Parts: sequence; structure tokens; C-alpha cells
Amino acid sequence: MDTSAAITPVFCTIIPPHVLDKLARHDDPALSGPARRTLEHDARERTRRHLAAALGPTVRHTGAASDKPQRTIYDAGHQDNLPGSKVRAEGAAPSADASVNRAYDALGATFETYLKAYGRHSIDDQGLPLVASVHYLKDYNNAFWNGEQMVFGDGDGRIFLDFTLPLDVIGHELTHGVTQYTANLDYQGQSGALNESVSDVFGSLIKQFAAGQTADQADWLIGAGLLAPGVHGVALRSMKEPGTAYDDPRLGKDPQPADMAHYVRTSQDNGGVHINSGIPNRAFYLTAAAIGGHAWEKAGQVWYDTLTGGSLSADAQFADFAAATVAAATARYGEGDESRAVQAAWHEVGVKPAAHHGTGVPRQQPGQPQEV
Repeated sequence: MDTSAAITPVFCTIIPPHVLDKLARHDDPALSGPARRTLEHDARERTRRHLAAALGPTVRHTGAASDKPQRTIYDAGHQDNLPGSKVRAEGAAPSADASVNRAYDALGATFETYLKAYGRHSIDDQGLPLVASVHYLKDYNNAFWNGEQMVFGDGDGRIFLDFTLPLDVIGHELTHGVTQYTANLDYQGQSGALNESVSDVFGSLIKQFAAGQTADQADWLIGAGLLAPGVHGVALRSMKEPGTAYDDPRLGKDPQPADMAHYVRTSQDNGGVHINSGIPNRAFYLTAAAIGGHAWEKAGQVWYDTLTGGSLSADAQFADFAAATVAAATARYGEGDESRAVQAAWHEVGVKPAAHHGTGVPRQQPGQPQEV
């Protein structure tokens, strides 16, 4: 692998803008205030990342790969000055701060899953040190990967709790880093929805790997435990049943579609990257459920091969990704149950694999336009 190759990072958050926008319009300032401040911060941060990308992409880490993670946790002290004060280094004793320890453990669980399941050495496969900052800003309702490190807010306590609580949220955000160093999918439209879906897939697999769960034992929820008591919902997203994760007067209803017939066309959220990701999410769930066993072993291996195989263009569409997963399944397992499971899953969600994938040219007319 060429470790000097350049990459262009993007700013990826776990809470979609449309959710925060709904909260920002609430009559209760205790709800609208934190949401509005989070939206304003995230907009500024996206601008910073775009400017950084224009000045020149970052360079791959060139350190020696190791089978041990190199983790450092910082306390941002509710400020916007990253990374903050160092509070726990690799191998140090647990902190008195539970957020610090959860972040440290989750970075380790993510590193371990990628290493043991896929032979990958950290985010860049070159031993990239893992850095995270906790207690970011005040009542910050998000967590994000900024191209260099993880950052966690404490939540407002009314809608969202501490963002270090769900392991899959942390795995999700770190996987944006993996995508950044591999397929580098554009964060717009269908390629952006694939970027988000890949993070959901491996976020869920990291949680399943840590718990030793099989596909039928997993909950297939993203962000379970993040919603505060009293919120009508179970998680941020459901891979098994997109569109059912929450239905709350303050949050609104989960808008994710489960198939192309209900594809959402919107100008918000980079073309609905957090919304339409429900379609490839369900395709992965259906694949894993059909194959059975531990989802990270076969279904996850196919998705990992697709992400890292070099066949995807940065602007790959759902049809391109579907074709690439079918090809990856056939290359690794032959034209057997695994390949048939992948094909059946994409068929069920209404995506026809492209005859020549990788060009990024849409080949299907999705459902009627909807605004969210």
C-alpha cells in the first residue's frame, strides 16, 4: 500500500441536521437552544473542513502498524479548543470520569474488531493513533469524526444523553475514517448515503463483535441508549426496519426509507445522506440474516472487501455498490448461498446492480420526491 497517498477528510456527525432542525424550532428554549447551537457549530465546522480540503488533503499516517492500539483521550472542558487536556493515555489506569473510560474502551473495541475480523491495523491500516475528546462544548447534541479525531458532546440531557454511551455510535464515526482512507465516498447524494450506511454497518458489527452476538441475536439498532428517558423511540436508526427507530413529538418521525420505492429526494443533509442510508442498511441486514451466524464473518467480509477492493468510484451510486458487493461475494465464496443472499437483499430493497459499476451514473428512478 502506498502510505503517501493523499486523502480528503469530511466532517461527519451522528445526529442528522434534520433532527436538530426540528428541535431548534421547538417552543421550549431548553430544547431549541442546544439544538440551535449544535447546528450553528456543525455548519461552521463543515466550512472549516471544506476550507482545509481546498488548501490540500491530509496525508496518510506512516507509522509502523501494530496489533495494539495507541489511544489518547482528552477532555475538551466544554470548550471548542481541540483536542483539550490529555486525561488518559494508552495503558493508563481508568479515569474517575466515565465518559473518558467509555471513549477509551470503545476505541479499543473498534480497533480490535477491525484487526481480528479483517486484519486491519487501525483506521488507516497503518497503525493510526486513535484520538478522542470528550465533554465538547456545553449541551452539545452530537458526536463527530473530523478527519483526524473523534469528538463527543455530553448531550442536553433532555433529548440526548452522553454520546460516549453507545458503542456503535463510536464505531460508526471511526468507520468514517476507514471510508476516508479507502473508497473515500463523496459525502453527497447516494454516495454520501453509502458512506453513512457503511458506518452504520460496521458500527453495528463492532457492537455485535464485542457482545459475541449472532445476526439473529443482534438488535440492529444504531444509537440504542442515546435517547433520554421520555423520548418516544429506541434509537437513532434501525437497520432491520428503517423508519421505525423513533416517533416523538419533539424529534418527529424517523424518515428513513426501507426501499427505493420510498427514496427521499431532498436538498437537506447533503441530499439526505442520513435518510436514504436506510436502503443499503436494510440490504446489509437482509444479507446477514439470510447467511446467519456472526454477521461480521461473511456478510461483513463482503462489505469490507467492497469498501477496500478499489472497484468503487468516489461518486458510486447504490447500483454500483450493489454490483460490487455481488462481485465481492462471488470472488470470495463462489456462486453459492452468500452470493445469492447478497443479490436477493438488493432485489428486496429495489436496487438493481449496475451492469458496469463504478461510474457513479444513476441507473434507477427512485420514488417520488419528498421533503423532510
